[in-house]
Amino acid sequence: MAQRRGRTRAKWAALVVIVLLVVAVTALWPVYVRPQVDSPAPADAILVLGGAHDGREELGLRLAREGYAPRVLFSDPYEHSPLMNRICHGGYRVEVDCFDPDPRTTLGEGRALAERARAGHWRRVIVVTFTPHVSRARYVLGKCWSGEILMVDAHPPVSFRRWAYNFLYQSVGYVKAVTEQC
Repeated sequence: MAQRRGRTRAKWAALVVIVLLVVAVTALWPVYVRPQVDSPAPADAILVLGGAHDGREELGLRLAREGYAPRVLFSDPYEHSPLMNRICHGGYRVEVDCFDPDPRTTLGEGRALAERARAGHWRRVIVVTFTPHVSRARYVLGKCWSGEILMVDAHPPVSFRRWAYNFLYQSVGYVKAVTEQC
């Protein structure tokens, strides 16, 4: 009898975990999978956030070539990235500024944005990142700078495994961001 109750409790516990997972995924779907993105518009700068080299760097440069902004800031927290080395030392018709954020997080990128924006009297910045990071990046950068932030998504292909990881990673990042001051 006790063995049977133990199995019943285990089944109920598994069901509760599954229901909680379904509720969490459903609640966070618009935050991570279908976040609010903006159409590019003329801006003072384009900020490309660090992360996987998933097309965001190319999108930032393309937006600048299309005339959306005269400068592109690249977060470069990488130790040795051939792609970033080419970008940071390449010759472009727009200003390219690479920086190592401190700390090497979205918060550090927000602090760097705020510093440059205040010095340059910027009013609007286009920020390029990838889908699961859009909402949290908007929140963190908005804590650091009160100007207009247009979030643009590079739309890289994201595997199921990476989506699952990012649901957890971005959620933990949100909890951390709530407690941090810019």
